[in-house]
Amino acid sequence: MAKDFEGAWICSTTNCGYIYVPSKGDRKGKIPPGTPFEELPEDWRCPVCGASKKAFRPMQEVEKESSF
Repeated sequence: MAKDFEGAWICSTTNCGYIYVPSKGDRKGKIPPGTPFEELPEDWRCPVCGASKKAFRPMQEVEKESSF
């Protein structure tokens, strides 16, 4: 399961929590599977709430914070 979310980033806006998973891409945003978060276009937006890339945090960081 952890491998499914490898390289994933989570939207940190209130009430969103969308997770961008590179292995899945973003169909709505026409981002093909296998595209790392860092390679998303600068104008890419969260498909759920419309937040910019700056609102996203690496899933690994979030998991470390919540394990305390």
